[in-house]
Amino acid sequence: MGNLWLETPLIHSPHISARLGCNVYLKLESLQPSQSFKYRGISHFIQHALAQYGPSVHLVIASGGNAGLAAAVAAKALGLLCTVYLPQGAGTPSILQFFEQANADVKEEGNCYAQALKAAGEAVASDPKAVLVPAYEDPILWEGHASMIPEIAKQLPQGTKPDAILCSVGGAGLIGGVMSGCKQVNWDDVPLVALETTGSNCFYRSLALNPGPFVSQQGVAADTEVIDVPEHGIKIAHVPKITSRAASLGASAPAAGVVKMALQRSGGIKSVCVPDELSMHAGLQFAEEHKMLVELACATTMIPAYSSDIFNRLVPERSDGKERTVVFIVCGGFKISLNEMVEHEALVNRALQEKSGHWEVFCNGAQWDIPQQ
Repeated sequence: MGNLWLETPLIHSPHISARLGCNVYLKLESLQPSQSFKYRGISHFIQHALAQYGPSVHLVIASGGNAGLAAAVAAKALGLLCTVYLPQGAGTPSILQFFEQANADVKEEGNCYAQALKAAGEAVASDPKAVLVPAYEDPILWEGHASMIPEIAKQLPQGTKPDAILCSVGGAGLIGGVMSGCKQVNWDDVPLVALETTGSNCFYRSLALNPGPFVSQQGVAADTEVIDVPEHGIKIAHVPKITSRAASLGASAPAAGVVKMALQRSGGIKSVCVPDELSMHAGLQFAEEHKMLVELACATTMIPAYSSDIFNRLVPERSDGKERTVVFIVCGGFKISLNEMVEHEALVNRALQEKSGHWEVFCNGAQWDIPQQ
């Protein structure tokens, strides 16, 4: 059997291109069968598990939603048993209905992802046929996610190398895949921009703890817990409490292997953290302009598309005067609704009234005060 994931479209955005004065392309991972990029890596991992353990394998995953949906949809496609552990309250009616359609067994355990993961691990330990499917920390996952980059290389106009690739980051599975895919197509020198919300910025905080691109530790909260990872020779950050509404970015610590990749990458990486309301603002503008609803995690990626000030700092004009070409990974996600978009609009309007006229944005240890628009 071939890969389960789809080759998703790469579309040119005339709206964003005109606003930013460059060629902007959108990689629509929201069109995967589970409605997010996670289907690539997780379906790839599950196919490996099937090959190794056979059709009686029991797939078990802990998830806040999207990783579990990816596992459930892949398991159904392969006729495998799948159990998904969700934190209490994560199972909204629409998500539970999707799981039911995929024939997945859902168990709600604990108040956060870490507690759901502990319960999933205990279940695997007691079932000899069970395999724990990782949500973001495994090289096989990154290998699956990496597949989008050769697709992009093929879909761009012939001979085009992007001046930047932008994506959101939570546990860092997606950015790990993007970096791996760039190596495959000799794009290791292409600048990458990783965006996350301030209340869930474990990747940003982790990069700041290590020698590398950061000029200071601005944007790193005082409650950050430091974890030594001797096998990789780095430190990573543990965020004791997730305060962001971008639940899909809410990993308490990132994949250590991906942090190491980012620190060593020849093309470098710009790590950006932003307030929730700015992500909401971008999501509302994207919906109005492109007629697509995206999760807050995905909307975070789109912030530079609606702020030329931020974009031009992240992707400076070319020295040769040629037009820039950039790719935004529209990573998708199931956890969005019209009601939530209305709520976001109210929160953005309140923030615009209460704030001091600017957004606080952090990039590699520098603080940018971006005028509100």
